[in-house]
Amino acid sequence: MILLLFLVTYVMNRLQHFITGGLNRLFPINYKVVVILLYMIVIAVIVLGISRYSPRIVDQVVQLTNEIMKFLDSADGDNFASKIAGYLQSFDIKNYTNDALKYIFALSKWLEFILLVIILSLFFLLQKQEISKFTSKFKTSKIGWFYNEVAYLGDKFVSSFGKVIEAQLLIAVFNTVLTILGLWILGFPYLFALTILVFMLSLVPVAGVIISLVPLCLIGYQMGGLKLSIIVIIMIIVIHALETYFLNPKLMAHKTKLPMFYTFIVLILSQHFLGIWGLIIGIPIFVFLLDILDVNKMEKTEEPVRVETKL
Repeated sequence: MILLLFLVTYVMNRLQHFITGGLNRLFPINYKVVVILLYMIVIAVIVLGISRYSPRIVDQVVQLTNEIMKFLDSADGDNFASKIAGYLQSFDIKNYTNDALKYIFALSKWLEFILLVIILSLFFLLQKQEISKFTSKFKTSKIGWFYNEVAYLGDKFVSSFGKVIEAQLLIAVFNTVLTILGLWILGFPYLFALTILVFMLSLVPVAGVIISLVPLCLIGYQMGGLKLSIIVIIMIIVIHALETYFLNPKLMAHKTKLPMFYTFIVLILSQHFLGIWGLIIGIPIFVFLLDILDVNKMEKTEEPVRVETKL
């Protein structure tokens, strides 16, 4: 709950700063008005999504899952399809799909939890100045040493973990919009379900792109055979290339600069200890630890050795 509260508060605070800064150029506005309007929009979107679109999304998720199961069970007549099905079954893809469905159907139970997080986040942003003034009183108290340590770690956490999460969210939105646009052009069904799937997997660095290819290629193969599957793969490669060479350097490259080997090791360990959430927050936590150890600072202060020659 604390982690989700931090994520919601951080994202909404960044949005508030961006919108308030833009509006103040036109006319003065209190940041609290922007905060209230933002949360009203969020609550309206949640209510509208639950009442109008959630039945359609659940229905499409069930249909998409049934299509994948049907492909795995009826691929005997096609050599290529049977090889793919055998490869997927070696990873026990059915159990992973069933687990994903359990999480999706359990979302309704999370509604109360999500509303509580939204309310706490709203109160924090509305009173952040008062909270900051009150908290700063601990600096001159008998536990001032503890306050200084926590403040130092808090600044590091926000500057590393928060910014990496923000970059992951922006990259996920970029990938999702382009991917769904391409799938719509190709005539793919289940676009609501695929939007959620692609967005969630886009939050997982590197591995998410690979995992998302599995259901997309299966649907493409059922619709248009091997040719359409290859088109889907090329489309994902192009989108990933745009992200890697244009978006990533501006948003995340200066913060992570992790070799792919380290990325996969961190994802494996974080998934083992933190579950599905670990795939999303594993890299930000690792970057935060690097920041605490001054690894990034050491990298920035390194300078190439210059060789001077005197004539």
